[in-house]
Amino acid sequence: MAGGLGSIVGNPADLILIRLQADATLPVEQRRGYTSFFDAARRIPAEEGVLGLWKGCTPTIVRAMALNLGMFTTYEEAKERLGKALPNNPGAAYFTASFLAGGCAATMSLPFDNAKTKLQKQVPDAEGKLPYKHIFDAMAQTVKADGPAGLWVGLPTFIFRIAPHVMITFMVSEKLKKAML
Repeated sequence: MAGGLGSIVGNPADLILIRLQADATLPVEQRRGYTSFFDAARRIPAEEGVLGLWKGCTPTIVRAMALNLGMFTTYEEAKERLGKALPNNPGAAYFTASFLAGGCAATMSLPFDNAKTKLQKQVPDAEGKLPYKHIFDAMAQTVKADGPAGLWVGLPTFIFRIAPHVMITFMVSEKLKKAML
């Protein structure tokens, strides 16, 4: 629930980030021409309605759910098994478990992250039609064009982005648990 609620609150900033990054890659006639974060935050509601700030929110929530599922289940299972294998070195068990959790979280959430990004940066064609209808349409079109591996484009980079966050989160969590006992 926390991941889903956080995704809803953070979606406007995520949408603006995606659009600012994508704008320069679009053909000149399709660029939105945002000059800054604040320009995009003002123009999106004015041009697309207030709910325009939540475009791509469903995929953002699905991505957060996949990430949290991969992160928490892997960490707890790995921590338990590694704790038994390394009874005299719990720090190494926590570190390794958190690294594995980061890799699993990235692997499980990347297809949804890629689809989310495609949805958030899509631009209507000349007839006003968007390329993707919803998250699963974006994923299906990716598989059709690039094969199943296309869902995991950028996985090594994504692991290096997500794993440190997961590792720090769990290492700090373990320290706080010990401090509170």
